[in-house]
Amino acid sequence: MALHPQAGKLPTPDQLTDIPALISSYYTYEPSVDIADQAVSFGTSGHRGSSLKTSFNEAHILAVTQAVCDVRKAEGITGPLFLGKDPHALSEPAWRTALEVLAANGVVTMVQAGHGYTPTPGISHAILSWNRQSSATADGIVITPSHNPPQDGGFKYNPPHGGPADTDLTGRIQDRANQLLEDGNKDVKRITLYKALRSGLVQEHDYISHYVSDLCNVIDFEAIRGANLKLGVNPLGGASLAYWEPIAEKYGLSIENTNNQYDPTFRFMPLDHDGKIRMDCSSPYAMAELLKLRDSFDIAFACDPDSDRHGIVTPEGLMNPNHYLSVMVDFLIRDSRDGFRKAWRQDAAIGKTVVTSSMLNRVAASHGREVMEVPVGFKWFVPGLHTGSCIMGCEESAGASFLRKDCLPWSTDKDGLIPCLLAAEMMAKTGKNPAQLYHELEEKFGAPVYRRIDSPMTPEMKAAFKTISPADVKLTEVAGSPVTAVLTKAPGNNASFGGLKIVTEDGWFAVRPSGTEPIYKLYMEGFKGEDHFQKMQAEAQEFLAGLAK
Repeated sequence: MALHPQAGKLPTPDQLTDIPALISSYYTYEPSVDIADQAVSFGTSGHRGSSLKTSFNEAHILAVTQAVCDVRKAEGITGPLFLGKDPHALSEPAWRTALEVLAANGVVTMVQAGHGYTPTPGISHAILSWNRQSSATADGIVITPSHNPPQDGGFKYNPPHGGPADTDLTGRIQDRANQLLEDGNKDVKRITLYKALRSGLVQEHDYISHYVSDLCNVIDFEAIRGANLKLGVNPLGGASLAYWEPIAEKYGLSIENTNNQYDPTFRFMPLDHDGKIRMDCSSPYAMAELLKLRDSFDIAFACDPDSDRHGIVTPEGLMNPNHYLSVMVDFLIRDSRDGFRKAWRQDAAIGKTVVTSSMLNRVAASHGREVMEVPVGFKWFVPGLHTGSCIMGCEESAGASFLRKDCLPWSTDKDGLIPCLLAAEMMAKTGKNPAQLYHELEEKFGAPVYRRIDSPMTPEMKAAFKTISPADVKLTEVAGSPVTAVLTKAPGNNASFGGLKIVTEDGWFAVRPSGTEPIYKLYMEGFKGEDHFQKMQAEAQEFLAGLAK
């Protein structure tokens, strides 16, 4: 895709979302389940859409919240529900609608004191903390479309294990919600917000102090404090904004907040590569404002609006997410031997998705550690994090979480804040920033070239992916390197990942159809330089073109 001429530049007034129109549409547009794009589609990341497209409106939130209440009852969940929201404009009305339904169903709901914002990891952490101490299990809802543009809304459910709901559970919620929608939501229980807030069922909870005070069990702040590092952060107008000052104060750190604004238009965000406002902390274009300040700090970082992703900035620039994840793996394994994390199991694996860099595999192997490779979706890491058999789960899109020092799970959903703080910890302990540490890994294991390409998908190709098996692939080599594996199931748990991955001694490529658009995503990585990578890319695309015939 060609780079937009305004990429990395601040938006002009005509590029901002009309917030009054967006909110008005939430209440006035009526979806029809007969139109596919207007039905509830509750995947791993929950239901997402925009009120302007009649895909995220009051009727949707009424139906989905009632469906969650029905699931809670069926599953015997009797504890509180932890409810969070991010600063997207549609999050506030959806939060209010959800409270009306939750209270009408008799659900005790915990909201941020003062009705502020709560990061996704704050909800996961709260669920886990509650369930360690009570027999009445808790669960949670986060109202967020993550890093998506300002006109979008999102709603996701975290069951008692604290992580994203699995496919069975999301399917039940989706089917029940669409049934309610089709019947005009007549079976939705609802009271007014005024009554809900005075019912005693909506209770204030100080997510910030609980999260911040417990951080010392997952990050070695004593080491950071002793190094006197100058740290910078840009919350990108997200839910983590209220957390950084308390973190700095409690642990005696020097953290300068370079952007303390909440604005539902996100007018302070430079445009992404395609000219859209997107709060993607792994994009150098979206991170342009923080990159201007990179020489002002020893290290700087950012999180997306719901704070489940991280972006790491060194004096060299914004780190590629795969590069930083590789450094995290190396550092955490080393530190678990006799450092802050010495209680971790020495036989525990590293969790990664099938499209995350195989640099992680090389790093883990050098330490004698196994890699648990799973399909895309953080839900796959939940069991391993709970048992301590997986010390870290990570995705190539800058999402990760890892264990507390006592080997208990910190969060079973992605946490963008702790990888940021870990960057400071590793610099304090090694005297080198993460970019310098990655260069050392390149010297040992090679310098991979990694890219993702999105391309149109024909109906023929989509049909082929529904039935393709490893036996159908006749490739014996790619770019001169012998094929060592052909996968349609993730080797870590034997679960289908909805695509195909072909592995050679010197690289790999994987392809997955998009679940929401008529495109396929081609991921590629090679360890023999750019020329070899280009040849691998050409042969991969030629192979995929053959599937359409």
